[in-house]
Formats: sequence, C-alpha cells, structure tokens
Amino acid sequence: MTDLLAQRYAPVHGSGSAERVAEDSVETPRVGDRFATHAVTNQVPPLDGYDPVACDPGFADALAREGAGDALPRLTELGRTVVGSAEGREHARLANENEPVLRTHDRYGNRIDEVDFHPSWHWLMERSVGAGAHAAPWAPDAGPGAHVARAGAFYLMSELEQGHCCPIAMTYAAVPALRHDAGLAARYEPGLHSLTYRPGLVEPSTKDGLLAGMSMTEKQGGSDVRVGTTVAKPAGDGSYHLVGHKWFTSAPMCDLFLTLAQAPGGLTCFVLPRVLPDGSRNPIRIQRLKDKLGNRSNASSEIEYQDALGWRLGDEGRGVRTIIDMVSSTRLDCVLGSAALMRIALSEAAHHVAHRSAFGARLADQPLMRQVVAELGAEVEASTRLAFRLAGAADRGERALLRLALPTSKYLVCKRTSTVIAEAAECLGGNGYVEDSGLPRYYREAPLNSIWEGSGNVNALDALRAMARSPESVDALLAEVDAARGESSLFDAAAGALREELAAPDERRARRLAELAGVCLQGSLLLRQAPAEVAEVFLAARLGADGPWRTAGTHTASPSATAAVLTRVTPRN
Repeated sequence: MTDLLAQRYAPVHGSGSAERVAEDSVETPRVGDRFATHAVTNQVPPLDGYDPVACDPGFADALAREGAGDALPRLTELGRTVVGSAEGREHARLANENEPVLRTHDRYGNRIDEVDFHPSWHWLMERSVGAGAHAAPWAPDAGPGAHVARAGAFYLMSELEQGHCCPIAMTYAAVPALRHDAGLAARYEPGLHSLTYRPGLVEPSTKDGLLAGMSMTEKQGGSDVRVGTTVAKPAGDGSYHLVGHKWFTSAPMCDLFLTLAQAPGGLTCFVLPRVLPDGSRNPIRIQRLKDKLGNRSNASSEIEYQDALGWRLGDEGRGVRTIIDMVSSTRLDCVLGSAALMRIALSEAAHHVAHRSAFGARLADQPLMRQVVAELGAEVEASTRLAFRLAGAADRGERALLRLALPTSKYLVCKRTSTVIAEAAECLGGNGYVEDSGLPRYYREAPLNSIWEGSGNVNALDALRAMARSPESVDALLAEVDAARGESSLFDAAAGALREELAAPDERRARRLAELAGVCLQGSLLLRQAPAEVAEVFLAARLGADGPWRTAGTHTASPSATAAVLTRVTPRN
C-alpha cells in the first residue's frame, strides 16, 4: 500500500517540485492488476449438479435386493433433479437460515397458534410428499416393495435436508396407529396417502393432502410416557376432552396429531385434528418454539391442551400398545436419516479431496487421506445396507427380526453419525468448519436421531426387553448374522462374542450388546452383498484384531481395497 501511494503522489520528474501530480495526469491503476491481492486457485468446485445415486452403488443394490428395484429410475431422477441440484441445495440452506416463526395471535388479538415457514421449507415439503416419502406405501394400491421404495425417497431427501423430514416421517408412522379405529382411518388415510402437499389449517376433510404429527412426551417424563399427566375425559359422544401439556411437539402445523393421555381406563392414544369438524380451531395452544442445537428449519414446540377435542385410538389403557408400530416406523426413519446424513457428509469429503491439492499432490492421491475416506465410505455403505434391510423387513412383515434388530441398529448407526461427520469435516480442513461448506449444519444435525425416538440407553435396554419378551427375536437376529459365518475369521470372532452377550444379558452391558449386534448385522450384509473390497475395509476397521472403534484411517486393509472403495463413493458431476 505504501508503494502504491508513493507512486500515486510522486513528484514531477525534472521539476524538483514537491507538488502532487494531478490525478488525471497519470494512468489509473486497474483493480485487476495493481490492486489484486491474490488469485483464486486450488479451490474445490461446488458439488451442485452431482448425481447422489451414481456415487452410492450400495444404495441402488440394496434397494433392488429388498424388492424395490423398479423404483430406481424415478429415485435416480429425484436425486439428479432435486437432491443433487443447485436449486435444491440452496433451498436446504435457506430453510435453515430462515427459521420458523410462531404467531400466537392475529393482528386483532384472536388466538391463532400458527407457525410461519420460509418458502424454501414448503419447496422441500412439496418435493418429499410428491416423491411419496411420507405415507404413500400405506395406500390400497401400493404394491410389494412400496415401503422400501418409500425408504429410498426418504433417504435421498434426508441427504438434502433433514428438518423437513420430521413431519414426513411422522406422517408415515401415524397410519398404523390410526388403523386401530376403522372409521378414523377411513376419514384421514386418503389425505395422508396423497402425493399433494397442501399447507394451511383447514378442516381435514376439505383438503386433498394431509400431514400427521406426534405429541407424546411431557416435562416430567421424557421417554417415560407412562407417567404423563394429561387427562382425557369422555364427552359422551365418543370424543374426549383433553387437558394438559406436551413438552416436545414437532411440526405443529400438521393437520392432526397422535397423543397420549390418561383416560379413565389408563394411558390411551388419541388423535386430535388442529381444525375441528365444525371449522373451529381445536384449543391446542403453542406456548413457544424450542431453540435447538440443529434441525433449525423444523419447528419443535411446547403445547397445552385447553379442553382440546380428541378421538380414541385403541382401547383405554392400551396407549403404549397402540403406538408401538408407530415407534418402530419412526426408529426405522432415524436409521435411514442418519445413514443419509453420513452419506452427504461423505460426498462432500470425497468431492473435496478429489479436487484439492496440498504439498504437491492431490489429496485423493495421498495414502493417509485415502485410508480415511475409504473407511468412511465402507461404514456409510454398511449403514445404508442395514437401513434398507430393515426397510425390507418392515415391508415383508419380519416382526421377529425387527423387534431386536431395529433398536440395536438405531443405537449403532445413529451414534456413529456424529463421529463420521466430524471426520468428513476434517477432510476439508478449515473449510469444513465454515458454514458455507454445509458440514457445520450436518454436524449439528448429527446427534438428533440418536436422541429422538429413544436415546442410546433407551434403545439398548429395549433390546434386552425384546430378548426377554420375544425370544424368537434372538433367533431371527442370529439367523441374519450367521448367514455370513465362515466368510471371515474377524467376523466369526465378533459373531461368537455376540452369542455370548445374547446368552447372558446384563443391563450393565446392554450398550455392548447393542453395538455388537449392529456391527455384526452390518458385517454380515457386506460380506454377502457388497464387493469384497468394501467388506475388507469395514472388517479391518471395525473388527480388527487390535481393537475396534479407532479413529478413521487406522485400518490395515490393502491399498487395492482402499482404492476401490474411494472410487466407489466419489461423486461425479
């Protein structure tokens, strides 16, 4: 800067004068040359326009194996035109930077209890509903594999943006509970199946598209829903009046909600519409919106029922039994969503190292970086294949397997998400810590699925309950694991350790059991379904003789296996 000023105000040659040279008597420097501080080089091009299915062959293969191969062309189109598009990625960013706003009253002082969402939220919702990521597989004309195809759409849209997937998941999960009352199911299911997204609070029967939410936990109980204090009193006409509060109600602009309350016969499940049959607002008061770590695009609220009107689902006193299938569905979506979140973080990391150079070589050509990204790739594929195996089990009604495999898979996959995303962010260096990269948003999102629908302890203990109450679930899980016995000594040793845990369950070791079960399920699927190189990297990283759960990149898989996995997971655009 001093040199430039000296040039600008230099004395006129030969005059000996200290007068400043008039500004118009010299050539004005061009910003492009004299004031340039640097040229932008060695920066990674945007990931915009990539094909998320092309770089995720494990997803495509799992989809076909579980009976939804016919859906692959339309899911590929969804991935290409929505999930991987610059437009879709920008809507995901905007929906999170422009958070929902609660309006308790209108301008005249009337209580309205509405939440305003940014237009990008509605754009995302419209795409997910249109793709059938919500309750579409419950429709009467849905054929075999419909739940797996729906899982595929949910997985892809979760890669794009997780917050809006909350009401999508709840709508999917609500249908089994609604079917405890044929009349209520007939009233609401057509709108829940619809591929039309129709926001706004009006009487449900007048809408051609509905969304359902859930409102279960209270201040004093959390996951222990049996201690709820909300009271439901029969009105005498089949309906009930509910008074009480709920501590966590996400997506409060849904058209109807499933909730638990204490009826005369005990804890009972009810459905409450936001707008009553006469067109009036049901007195469900939104007290405030939660200030959450992540999931910022989605409104999560505290509500109060002030004599709200609801209709019973199932028998009085059987509320937990009524919602059990709903819980299984939401847990499945937690596994799918976490696998998807790891997958987009992996895509960002693999894309970055493919285009960035340091110390004289491209990052993707440097041995240690290759170790790291390949290990992330193997773990993500293991999680994805496991998620779709569970979706296939749900589609085919394999209840015994799901009873034990689902809580243990949720425990493992959702817990690993934070670690995987942290490693992916590190692949970007300092750029991965900057909001523009997207990785900080993924990282804030990562713990959510491990906490919601039962935290780690809740799911680990649920696995013990499944073993005690449904012994056939142990046989089903071991049959799935044993299908790969004899393929790897590392895997066989882990399967043997799992058998020991299953034979002597101990609450203090419940997490160890859940972890072992999840890893063995993943290993079995990779050994049977994935290329040998993927299984080699995964088993070396997770079941190596010198101990599992090490930091990424410490595995001892062969260079050829590492290279194959890296090529397999790198986006191409």
